[in-house]
Amino acid sequence: MEALTIEILNPKALKLIKGMQELNLIKVNEDPATNLKAYLKKMRKNANSAPSLNEITQMVEEVRAKRYGKK
Repeated sequence: MEALTIEILNPKALKLIKGMQELNLIKVNEDPATNLKAYLKKMRKNANSAPSLNEITQMVEEVRAKRYGKK
């Protein structure tokens, strides 16, 4: 069995893929990255506020300083 990632450019192609799936010629699986993106979007929606890029950078630098002994 071979797994491929396909980017659909034409909506008609999606109909063909669904038809092949109904004939048990292929099996369509949802991309795990899509599930992760959906989960992150859900979590961010429930958060009071998302940190800015500068806040994230500052946190990362603090952790790196602790980990690598920079002061």
